Amino acid sequence: MEYYIIIAASLIIILSYMFNRLADRSNIPSVLLLILLGILGRELIGFAGIEKSVVLRTFTEIKLLEVLGTLGLILIVLEAALELKIEKHKFGLISKSFFIALVGLLLCMFTIGGLLYFSFEMTWNTALIYATPLSIISSAIVIPSVANLSEEKEEFHIYESTFSDILGIMAFYFLISLGESENEALAVGDFTLSLIITIVTSIILSYALIYIFQSLETKIKLFLMIAVLFLLFSVGKLMHLSSLLVILIFGIVLNNNKIFFSGPLRKYIKPIALENIKETFLMITIESAFVIRTFFFVIFGFSIAISTLFDLKVALVSLITLFLIYSTRFISLFAFYRKDIKQTITIAPRGLITLLLFYSIPESFQQGSFNSGILLFIIIISSLAMTFGLVKNSAKKEEEILEVE
Repeated sequence: MEYYIIIAASLIIILSYMFNRLADRSNIPSVLLLILLGILGRELIGFAGIEKSVVLRTFTEIKLLEVLGTLGLILIVLEAALELKIEKHKFGLISKSFFIALVGLLLCMFTIGGLLYFSFEMTWNTALIYATPLSIISSAIVIPSVANLSEEKEEFHIYESTFSDILGIMAFYFLISLGESENEALAVGDFTLSLIITIVTSIILSYALIYIFQSLETKIKLFLMIAVLFLLFSVGKLMHLSSLLVILIFGIVLNNNKIFFSGPLRKYIKPIALENIKETFLMITIESAFVIRTFFFVIFGFSIAISTLFDLKVALVSLITLFLIYSTRFISLFAFYRKDIKQTITIAPRGLITLLLFYSIPESFQQGSFNSGILLFIIIISSLAMTFGLVKNSAKKEEEILEVE
C-alpha cells in the first residue's frame, strides 16, 4: 500500500509542475487544475474499491488540510517578503496597496457579512467571522500569477495581496476573541496590546535571528532556519500573537538588511553571507511552498462533493458574494489606485487563506447551514475572472508590440 501512496504523491507533484508550466503560457491558475485533479482523484479512488469516507475521515482526523495550509501560508508570506524591497520612491505604492487592501477587506467583510446574516440566520459576529475568509485576496494565487505584468503592477499586487492576508487573519482572530469574550472593551484592549507586542517582538527577533544565522558555520542551516521560523510562528499562535507578522517582518528585514542595519549597526552584518542566506531562503521557500500548495488544493478538491455546485442556494449566495467582492473592490481601487482598473479589479482570487481560515473556525461558531460548496464556487469563479483579466492583458501587450513593429 505504501508504494501506491508514493506513486500517487510523485504523480501529483509531476502533474503540478506541468500545471505550472501551462499556467505560465495560458494564465490559467494552476490552483484550478489542482482542485480538478483532487475531484477526479475522488472519483477514481471509488473505482479502485477504496472507500472515500475512510480516506476523508483520515484527512479530518489528522487535520491534514489545516496543517498543510498553515505551513503553506508561512512559506508564501516569507516568499513575498523576500521579494519586497523598501525604497523611498516606492512608499507611495506601498501606502496605496495598504489602504486598498484595508478598505477592500472592510467593505467586503461588512457587505458579505450582511448577506450571510440574512441568508443563514447567523448572529452578526458569526456572520463576520464567516465573511472574513471570503474577503481576503489570496496571495498564494496572486503572487505566481502576476509575474508577467509590468514591474509596478506586479509589486502592487504582491503588496496588496500580502497586506490582505495579514489584515484578514488579524481581523478573523480578533472577531473570534470578541465573540468568546464577555467584555468587548477588554477584547479590543487585548488585541491592541497583542499587536503592539507582536510588532516590537518581531523586530527584535528579526535582528537577533539575522545576526545568528549569518554566523552559522555548519552546512546544514537553511532548514534549521525554516524550523526556527515555524517554531516562532506556532509559539506565537499559542500565545495569541499575530504570528504572521513575525514572518513578514523577518523577511522584509532580511531582504532590506542594508536599510535596517545602517549606521553603527552596519559593522554587525556580513553582506555576502546575508545575500547567500536570502537567495537560498528564497529558493527553499519557493520549492517548499510549491509542494505544500500542491497537496493542499488536491486534498481540498478530493474533500468537496461536486454536487454542491448544483445547489440553487449555494449558487445564488455565491453569485451575490462575487458581485459584492468586485463592486467593493471597484470602490477601493477608484478611491486610491485608478490605473487600469478594468484589469486590476479582476485580480482578486480567493484560495489558500480562504480555506485555511474557514477550517479554523471554532466549533462554537460553526454553522451547519453554511455549505462549503460556496467556497469552491467562489474560488473557481474568482480564479477564472483573474485568468480572463491576465489573458486580456497579454493580448493587449501583443497588439502594442505589433503596432511598434
